[in-house]
Amino acid sequence: MTGPQTEGAARPEKAFPVSWDQFHRDSRALAWRLHEAGPFEAIVCITRGGLVPAAIVARELNLRVIETICVASYADYRSQSSLKVMKGIAPEIAAMHRQARRVLIVDDLVDTGKTARVVRDMLPTAHFATVYAKPLGRPLVDTFITEVSQDTWIYFPWDTGLAFQPPIQPGGE
Repeated sequence: MTGPQTEGAARPEKAFPVSWDQFHRDSRALAWRLHEAGPFEAIVCITRGGLVPAAIVARELNLRVIETICVASYADYRSQSSLKVMKGIAPEIAAMHRQARRVLIVDDLVDTGKTARVVRDMLPTAHFATVYAKPLGRPLVDTFITEVSQDTWIYFPWDTGLAFQPPIQPGGE
């Protein structure tokens, strides 16, 4: 999920901007870890944030079966609302999961775990992987690359543009 990832709180003071280059490196690192946990036969990516890491993981692990589950959890970019599954998992993928075939769930971030719980309930034995994890959602994830504090706002590269950033400690000229 993308946006302010701390539910019910004012915008966190900690910022963690992620460049395209860094996100690509982190997604490839995730693929390396998943290679050890696999093999997998299909990926279910949680849209929209899971699309980019899922594409990278699919390339690295040579996976061709890629499914999406579309879950909306933010009313706007500032506040999380109730979850809404806008598109479920295809019956073929659900059947693979029921037959104990290896299904991988990929997302960019697990925050509070609410979205992860909805998807995990649909595919309880799937391997769940995210690039970034926050403490509240971390228990729902099997594999991740970087843990950040719950009060950190991750700025993903698709949400940002290049602009001047003032220094943390103002006053220097």
